[in-house]
Amino acid sequence: MNKKFPLTGISSVAIHASGHENADYSHLTPIYASSTFTFDSAQQGSDRFAGADKTRIYSRWGNPTFTVAEEIIAALESFGIQDESGNPLRVKALLHASGQAAMTTLFFSTLKAGDTVLTHFSLYGGTQELLQKVLGDTGVKTTIVDMRNLNLVEEALKNDPSIKLVHIETPANPTIQCVDIDAVTKLAKQRNLLVSVDNTFATPYLQQPFKYGVDFVFHSTTKFLNGHGTAIGGVLLGKDLEFMRTRVWKWHALLGGNSNPFDAFLLTQGIKTLEIRMDRHCSNAMKVAEYLAGHHAIAHVNYNGLPSHPDFAVTQKQMKHPGALMSYELKGGLDAGRRFIDALQMCVRAVSLGTLDTLVSHPATMSHFGLKPEERLQYGITDGLIRMSVGIENIEDLIADLDQALQKA
Repeated sequence: MNKKFPLTGISSVAIHASGHENADYSHLTPIYASSTFTFDSAQQGSDRFAGADKTRIYSRWGNPTFTVAEEIIAALESFGIQDESGNPLRVKALLHASGQAAMTTLFFSTLKAGDTVLTHFSLYGGTQELLQKVLGDTGVKTTIVDMRNLNLVEEALKNDPSIKLVHIETPANPTIQCVDIDAVTKLAKQRNLLVSVDNTFATPYLQQPFKYGVDFVFHSTTKFLNGHGTAIGGVLLGKDLEFMRTRVWKWHALLGGNSNPFDAFLLTQGIKTLEIRMDRHCSNAMKVAEYLAGHHAIAHVNYNGLPSHPDFAVTQKQMKHPGALMSYELKGGLDAGRRFIDALQMCVRAVSLGTLDTLVSHPATMSHFGLKPEERLQYGITDGLIRMSVGIENIEDLIADLDQALQKA
C-alpha cells in the first residue's frame, strides 16, 4: 500500500492494497505460471533461501501472484484495526489451494497429540469431518459445546487443561448460528489459549475478527472473496508474524496445499468488487428472508437479520450486516423441499455459496452428507432444511422464482 496516501475505504483497499510492483508495467498482476524461479548468482539464491520472502524460489513455497492476493486479504482483515501499541495491525496471510488445505495448516501447526480443540455445533461439514475423522486419528480431541452459552464455554475451559485452540465459525453453516467473538475470545485469553475464526460467510467487509483479539482468521476464498465461482482457494491469516513465517509456513509448504497462479489471479480480480457485491447480496437477502418468514408454506427461517433469530443481538454487535446466507424449512418436510428445489427456474441447484447467482442446496444430503443423522439433528440440520446463498439478481425476479416454486412444494 502507498504509505504516503492512506486509504480510507474498503473498496480502495481491495483494489490498491498490494504493494507489489508488476513486471513490465502491467496494469493487472501477471499470472506467474512458473514452477520455479532463477537466481542471478549463487549468493542471490542463498539469500532467498535464508530470507523471509519465499515468493521467488519455488511455487509450492510462494509465488508473486499469490503474494498480491495475500497482501490484499491481509489489508482487508486488518483495515482500521490497531495493535496493542496503538499502531496499525499487521497480519500475515498464506494462500492455499482450498479452504480445507488452509484449515489443515491451521490445525496441524497449532496442535499435537493430546491437545483438544474446543468448538461448537453447526460447523461446515468438511471442518467437522476434518476434526473428527482426521485429527482424531492423530490423537487430537474435539470438544463441542454450544458456544452461544458462555457458561458452557467457561466450564469447558476450566475443566479441560488439554484445550489449546478455540475454533469459531460465525455465522455457522447452515443454521446461521452466531457466536460472540469478543466474549469467547476474552474467556480463552484468560488461559492464554489460541483462538481462530472462520470468517467465510461474513467476509472482512461485514466482520473483522482480529478486532476482538483472535489469533487466526480463515476463509474459503472460493466463496465471497472470489465471488464468481471460478476458482477453489483458501487463506489462513495470523497476527503473530514470526509464527506465521516459520511454523505455520513450514506446515503449509510441507503439506503441499499451495495455490496456483491462475486461481490466485482470479481471486484478486474478484476481490476488487467485494464491497459492491456484498451490498447487493445483503440487501437481497434481507428482503428474501422477510418474504419467506411471512409465507404460509415455510415452517421457519434461519436468518440472523430477523429479530426472531436467537442470535440477532450478537449479529448486531459484531457484523455490519447479517449477510447473504440463510436456511429454512418447508412445512411439508423433505418431500416438499425436494419439490421446491426441483421447481426453481432461475435459482441454481448447487452447493457452495458466495457466487453472483442464488444457490440452493439440501445440507442433509449434500454438504453434511458425511455426518451421521443423529449428529446432523443435534446440530439443527433436519432432513427438510434448505440452505440458500442469496445472489445479486434483481430482487423482483428472485422472489418471483421462489414464489412459483413454493406453490408447487
